[in-house]
Amino acid sequence: MTDALDRPFAPAEIEAQCYARWEARGLFQPAGDGAPYCIMLPPPNVTGTLHMGHAFQDTLMDILTRVHRMRGERTLWQPGTDHAGIATQMLVERQLAQAGEDRQRMGRSAFLARVWQWRHESGGHITRQMRRLGASCDWSRERFTLDRGLSRAVTEVFVRLHDEGLIYRGKRLVNWDPVLRTAVSDLEVVSEAEQGSLWHIRYPLSNGNGTLVVATTRPETLLGDVAVAVHPEDPRYAAFIGKTLRLPIMDREIPIIGDDHVDPAFGSGCVKITPAHDFNDYQVGQRHGLALLNIFTPDARIRDHIEVFGDNVIAGDIPEDLRGLDRYAARKQILALLEAENLLERTDEHPLMVPRGDRSQAVIEPYLTDQWYVRVAPLAEPAIRAVEEGRIRFVPENWNKTYFDWMQRIEDWCISRQLWWGHQIPAWYGPDGKIFVARREEEAQSEATRHYGMPVVLERDPDVLDTWFSSALWPFTTLGWPEKTLDLAQFYPTSVLVTGFDIIFFWVARMIMLGLRFMGDVPFREVYVHGLVRDAEGQKMSKSKGNVLDPIDLIDGISLEDLVAKRTRGLMQPQMAAKIEKATRKEFTDGIPAFGADALRFTFAALATQGRDIKFDLKRVEGNRNFCNKLWNASRFALMQIQSSGDLEGERALLTPERWIIGRLQRCEAAVNNAIDQYRFADAAHALYQFFWSDYCDWYIELAKPVLRGDSASTPEQQRGTRNTLLRVLEAGLRLMHPVMPFLTEALWQRVAPMIGKTGDSIALAPYPVADLSRIDAQADADTEWLIAVIRAIRSVRGEMDIAPGKALPLLLQGGDASDRRRAEQYASWIFALGRLARMDWLASGQEAPPAALQLVGDLRILVPLAGVIDITAERARLAREQQRLEQDRAKTTAKLVQESFRSRAPAAVVAREEERLRELDAAQLQLAAQMQRLERL
Repeated sequence: MTDALDRPFAPAEIEAQCYARWEARGLFQPAGDGAPYCIMLPPPNVTGTLHMGHAFQDTLMDILTRVHRMRGERTLWQPGTDHAGIATQMLVERQLAQAGEDRQRMGRSAFLARVWQWRHESGGHITRQMRRLGASCDWSRERFTLDRGLSRAVTEVFVRLHDEGLIYRGKRLVNWDPVLRTAVSDLEVVSEAEQGSLWHIRYPLSNGNGTLVVATTRPETLLGDVAVAVHPEDPRYAAFIGKTLRLPIMDREIPIIGDDHVDPAFGSGCVKITPAHDFNDYQVGQRHGLALLNIFTPDARIRDHIEVFGDNVIAGDIPEDLRGLDRYAARKQILALLEAENLLERTDEHPLMVPRGDRSQAVIEPYLTDQWYVRVAPLAEPAIRAVEEGRIRFVPENWNKTYFDWMQRIEDWCISRQLWWGHQIPAWYGPDGKIFVARREEEAQSEATRHYGMPVVLERDPDVLDTWFSSALWPFTTLGWPEKTLDLAQFYPTSVLVTGFDIIFFWVARMIMLGLRFMGDVPFREVYVHGLVRDAEGQKMSKSKGNVLDPIDLIDGISLEDLVAKRTRGLMQPQMAAKIEKATRKEFTDGIPAFGADALRFTFAALATQGRDIKFDLKRVEGNRNFCNKLWNASRFALMQIQSSGDLEGERALLTPERWIIGRLQRCEAAVNNAIDQYRFADAAHALYQFFWSDYCDWYIELAKPVLRGDSASTPEQQRGTRNTLLRVLEAGLRLMHPVMPFLTEALWQRVAPMIGKTGDSIALAPYPVADLSRIDAQADADTEWLIAVIRAIRSVRGEMDIAPGKALPLLLQGGDASDRRRAEQYASWIFALGRLARMDWLASGQEAPPAALQLVGDLRILVPLAGVIDITAERARLAREQQRLEQDRAKTTAKLVQESFRSRAPAAVVAREEERLRELDAAQLQLAAQMQRLERL
């Protein structure tokens, strides 16, 4: 009966087989008559691969899904992927470039056909990786944000919002990527500190009476200046407000204005105002009615002629030698011109937060373009009330404040992108530019014919919608909206959204707004906000740092050579590649072993404290791989006790350890259920670990062995009780553990459950354990805890005095009360067997004990006479040598830490490790001193 478990635990041998069986049998589809429970998978990019953040988040969602499925609820984890407009278009364009092809030459239709081909051939990589992790999504319902049904829904939402006046087209500043030539969202912009310069430029007063010095980090935008601003209360410049300056190079007259936006302490206190090329300047310009002058082309080159938006402005001609220059080439030329005219006063080094596109790495340019916007204020008001009224609950609740703060300051949402891959905006333009928004071209054409009184040629808007627009509709469009489907009636609102805090604004808030608008109800009842996954030192994982971990590598393992190659691949700077290779070889001397999915999942759960970022340490995964081994071996032991069905049948009697472990199981069941319901995943993992590792494996199995061997003259009824308890507690524990470790528990349950008469297609559909607190036996608890404490005391003496585990010891008991005497007599067989005793005697109160090692269990003195047990002289010599070694190690560590050069130059993590090493040495010395004192008393 144990043939399947006669080998060491090997995750690779069970994971693929288990998952294929689950999916083939449709076990992840909603079933039964229970209450509905639904989680929406935040759709990962179709171009993506599973990273640590995905794996962490998916593990938490899968735990919730599996728990509620096992509770008998009609459970749906709705999967799908996002079409990822920018990322996908870039990927396919790179492939075309390698083949000597070009998107523009191909044309839109041919290019989109090529993208769809890529999607069908290669777009499912991340969902295959999710299966490796054990994600129990209902893949039969997998959606794609560009599939036919969702595309129809997106168009419907756009048209309705437009008809209601909530979508409009307007010219405003946007984040512009000059490489991709499209607007991008704030989430697609990464700002990092870089060293830049602050140039101090003299702007001559129009009356010829001197200059004002303007400090700027972007001298190339000078061509689009329309004013210079000073703080209205700055005494240096108050008298200049209302006067004018001559703009260098362009020689046009611009006003000096007063505005509170100006920081008098920055630079010279004079700020150039370029409303078409700076978000703050745009606001200043709006307040003062200034014109907007666009000097850049879409690829961030200087235009041949300035584009003017505003009245009564003579922009002037751009010098010919600047036209067509890249912005940074133009910067050099402008600085040279300023210097030639003696208008460049000085240049200072200045650190900058430089915004770059996360895909192209190009510096983002604030750019004035015509875009489509959602007017969000009317949508935000009911979304704020939904959280205020408790219809949506954030967990942890502190995220309410972040949500309210952003929603109360919300600005209109730019939803258009200058791409081909995506939902093309359903708007057509007439000959005079009039816009016709419609669900289909035929409708637009019919409306245009009525408007013009004759058929006209319409041109469709070439732009596509921001991918966040379609994903904001995810909770209801994936369930069939705009049709009134059974799924929509059953699963909307969904139960919980599991997400990182970084997309509360970009996704969560927008889902709430549009869910309320189109469904009349919130999209989810709760939002669990988790932290981000960082490396062991708390650093953000990034390719440039070389600290990125691949979840699949942790599951399957990877050699050092392959890991180094993977981390340095694609890095153009040789120095950076060498740095990453050096760090990798230092951190992973033998590569990464195969930990398996269950160990990785348990690690994620154990680290998931509410709202905090997690420091991911491979040592934790290694420890949890050992935990998997322990479960495997414990199950193997339990099954080995059953030679035939008759070993379990017949009358059974439960001894104290059986009643104790049953009670411990009830407490664990209660703790885990409560923790899961409150999204305290780390607490659930801790309770499971404590129960299995300590209660069941370390103690109950040990307490069961003497009974099963017959050491205590146990009866057949008692032995049957022990065998049944071993298996029944294990089976219930496996069900309790299953949502966290699905593969291992499935493999073990398939062998354990039939032995006790339980049947079922999978543990995934077995009932989730519910605590029966009436089964907790307080007397059995107290007695067993006493027994464990006595055995620990004896083993502690063995460890401290370095006594061989197999050597039988004499034991003396002294003090205590009547309950101690009763327990010592009642549980003597366990004390002898597990303490490895030769004899056990009581000393009268006050009777002098022979030289002995002492431990206390309450008021009971546990004495192990050492005469004849250890060689005291040899032990003293051993301890003296150990003391000398510890002193030498402590001296070396202390010498390192007192060096100021070490503390100032070494990484903080290295210093922290040395400080921890010193604490460990101090603790070891204290323990050693206690051992030496005990020897001195002998």
